[in-house]
Amino acid sequence: MSCEILIYGMGGHMGREVAALTLAGYRDTSLAVGVDPNGYDGNAVCRASLAEVTETCDCIIDFSHHSATESLLSYALSRNLPVVLCTTGHTEEEKALIYAASEKIPVFFSANMSLGVALLVELAKKTAAAMPEGEIEIVEAHHNRKLDAPSGTALMIAESLREVRGDVPFVCGRSGQGKRTKEEIGIHSLRMGNVVGIHEVTVSTDTQTITLKHEAHSRALFAEGAVAAARFLVGKPAGLYDMKSMLAD
Repeated sequence: MSCEILIYGMGGHMGREVAALTLAGYRDTSLAVGVDPNGYDGNAVCRASLAEVTETCDCIIDFSHHSATESLLSYALSRNLPVVLCTTGHTEEEKALIYAASEKIPVFFSANMSLGVALLVELAKKTAAAMPEGEIEIVEAHHNRKLDAPSGTALMIAESLREVRGDVPFVCGRSGQGKRTKEEIGIHSLRMGNVVGIHEVTVSTDTQTITLKHEAHSRALFAEGAVAAARFLVGKPAGLYDMKSMLAD
């Protein structure tokens, strides 16, 4: 059975990628309607606001902006719709709204929608656990237009490593005098050109080094992950889900 998708933020770069996939029937999905105040010039229905939506759907995919979280969740809750949140940079207040909504509807919330990154996280955790004496450094690279540093994905990787290393400190960038501590996780950011996204985790001891790397070749991979998440979410009970949940299913 086809899964009808509402794309919130359809006029943006990632919204267009999701639209292209659903219009092509990727993973047996179809586009119910899009919403974007800035419009969408493709061959699909796009409303200026959620208030104008009359179409029914099975799931919402959000690639808009974190500031829209409150209004989007209010809409999803009023219609008992699952929602896939693909935006980053949420405030603590917005995160609280997400957690509260997940008690009533299924909410998929991840800092990165790549299945490959999800695998990288799990492999990094296994490596850090198997090499408890290893020093950990994370390097991420993105295009020169990205505003936040470190990336949400780099922080997600670092947070996941705390699951096996405890509440160790993060050191973002390094300069000046002073040695690194054995416990810290270093996080470094590169901004250049049109790099889609590269994340590298290195675990090193005095005798050996393991380096794990994920490189995104196209932003389409994030759209693919979002559509896969929507298919996964439909029919699930209320709760907070992420890429790890989907990999385990």
